[in-house]
Amino acid sequence: MTAISVVLAEDQPMVRAGFRSLLDSRDDFEVVGEAATGSDALEQARAQRPDVVVMDIRMPEMDGLEATRRITSDPALAATRVLVLTTFELDEYVFGALDAGASGFLLKGGELADLVHAIRVIADGESLLAPSVTRRLIDTYVSRPRRLAETEHEGLDELTPREREVLGLIAEGLTNAEIAQVLQLSPLTAKTHVSRILMKLGARDRVQLVVIAYQTGIVET
Repeated sequence: MTAISVVLAEDQPMVRAGFRSLLDSRDDFEVVGEAATGSDALEQARAQRPDVVVMDIRMPEMDGLEATRRITSDPALAATRVLVLTTFELDEYVFGALDAGASGFLLKGGELADLVHAIRVIADGESLLAPSVTRRLIDTYVSRPRRLAETEHEGLDELTPREREVLGLIAEGLTNAEIAQVLQLSPLTAKTHVSRILMKLGARDRVQLVVIAYQTGIVET
């Protein structure tokens, strides 16, 4: 089995060392780089092209939000996912991270085992937002005073009626298995619909699909 390559971007040396020790103790992880600043994180990501960058959102020089945006907008890093570390579940920076293309977020100070699970989920192409968390995040995200009016998104008109229905269920936080159950589809068919939606909308993962669904008015609050 190929190890998941990881870059650790955390400005606290002790915390970073703890993360590295945890991952180094497992055969399915390989820490290929460390960064103490946002600029270092971006440089390490470009040099190593890891599967996952674990990004503290509050980094010196270049904050984690800007570093995340630059990583996710770089075509050469299309296969790299960003897992954002934050102090508060509804930290305003989390919304910016979602806009910037982060694949999920993890609360700092939690169980170290949660970090292992989170990296595996992100590396597998899934988003790390449980349905309940998705609901709270989106409720707050779309109700911000500065939210733009409903916008069009390239590829939206290419979605079939069924795909729009699936997109709505993704926005509600349902998993592929739950979507299959609701629409009385096979799990494989549900997964295929999700893959086609990702491709048509040019989205990196389910997190971006959730944001797109609300921004474009496919799902209303």
